[in-house]
Amino acid sequence: MKQNVAIIGSGFSSLAAASYLAKAGNNVTIYEKNSTVGGRARQLKKEGFTFDIGPTWYWMPDVFERFFSDFNKKPSEYYELIKLAPAYSVYFGKNDFITIGDTLEKICATFEAEEKGSSKQLRKFIAKAQDNYNIAIKDLVYRPGVSPLELVTPVTMKKLGQFFSTISKEVRREFNNPRLVSILEFPVLFLGAKPSNTPAFYSFMNYADFGLGTFHPKDGMYSVIEGMKKLAESLGVTVHTNSTVDRIPVENGTAKTLVVNGENISADIILSGADYHHTETLLPKKYRQYPESYWEKRTFAPSSLLFYVGFDKKVENVEHHTLFFDVDFQAHARTIYDDPSWPENPLFYASFPSKTDDSAAPTGKEAAIFLIPLAPGIEDTESIRETYFQKIMTRFEQLTNQQVRNFVIFKESFCINNFIEDYNSYKGNAYGLANTLLQTAFLRPKIKSKKVKNLYFTGQLSVPGPGVPPSLISGKLAASLIEKHHS
Repeated sequence: MKQNVAIIGSGFSSLAAASYLAKAGNNVTIYEKNSTVGGRARQLKKEGFTFDIGPTWYWMPDVFERFFSDFNKKPSEYYELIKLAPAYSVYFGKNDFITIGDTLEKICATFEAEEKGSSKQLRKFIAKAQDNYNIAIKDLVYRPGVSPLELVTPVTMKKLGQFFSTISKEVRREFNNPRLVSILEFPVLFLGAKPSNTPAFYSFMNYADFGLGTFHPKDGMYSVIEGMKKLAESLGVTVHTNSTVDRIPVENGTAKTLVVNGENISADIILSGADYHHTETLLPKKYRQYPESYWEKRTFAPSSLLFYVGFDKKVENVEHHTLFFDVDFQAHARTIYDDPSWPENPLFYASFPSKTDDSAAPTGKEAAIFLIPLAPGIEDTESIRETYFQKIMTRFEQLTNQQVRNFVIFKESFCINNFIEDYNSYKGNAYGLANTLLQTAFLRPKIKSKKVKNLYFTGQLSVPGPGVPPSLISGKLAASLIEKHHS
């Protein structure tokens, strides 16, 4: 039966769900509060420079292929992918870095040079990670988180121990070299929790990293958003920007309207891809499933302090993606997860899209994005941001052996206050709910509201979790659940 579906927000999960629901014959309308689509994956253009405001890593290309193939399309019909070679590099000290190549063979050679015998261990570790990837990404994550039984299959029962061990334990069992351990623990940071709190089963992220590689969509991640918008509109989806949802009225336990920019809009089904906690605040109190105390007790993935910088020269001794692990990871992690505060010496990440993509910066100049992971909800002021910019610039110049500060044409920052203002993000988190054991699958906030009929949720606070590929999958899961209950 044809339904009128109203979708709140236009991030990856909302755009994905919109396409699936439109393909099934529904009238779908998206309401986006900001002036452009994309949610956290928006774009900043300034003085000839172009930056992705949000995600900058393109991993798991097969998930994107699977999404577009559901509509008999290919990603290449919407954007061009460039495989990064090398994938990224990791600094541990001055002029001291390890570069991760674009094939497992090259990475094995790098490991062997760092620690004799480690390449053999790496092959075994990645084979196990690939096995987990095939189970998780090709099957488990496409389940809607309705029941614990979704996780019980003959294959997962054999892997049960990996849900109760951690990435940290598994990596340290196989590798002694602290630098190699850091590199192997890095991918799970995308899942939003410490490696010591992330189930070992999530080693499939290592296969995504070393086995499948790192890509850059030409013109940035925003070109993926533009491709998804184009697909959605070709299926009949209507997109309204500058459209703030003020309230979700509930009558007799059923949601039938949205109040958008003060105007009542009727809908048969409402799907929110906006922040889950924020969406529930739009409901009358008695219809909220999760009290404030629930959210307070969750383990949230980090927020971030981001800088978008235009340099008046090319930056040397860095790759497109470069990580700076020259300080104590454990000390920084404690300030994110255990004692929310600003880190004394933060790890940070830098992206230089203009190393790969001429469209990112004018000739002879460099576009740079710097990111420091932070605890959500801590104090955020302009003076603190400036202090941290100077901190990471000092280290960046020392580690990469060059002067860059005097070549800054401009810099823009984005931090906790912006995440709250632009995305209604709970405590200004950047990545959603962490994938810890107690926040996996059916233990995450539900796609279908338990208290309000016709109300559904999608995105990084729901199933399957944080990251761009999981958001695409979340959109598909939400659309499937809606079709199941309303067809």
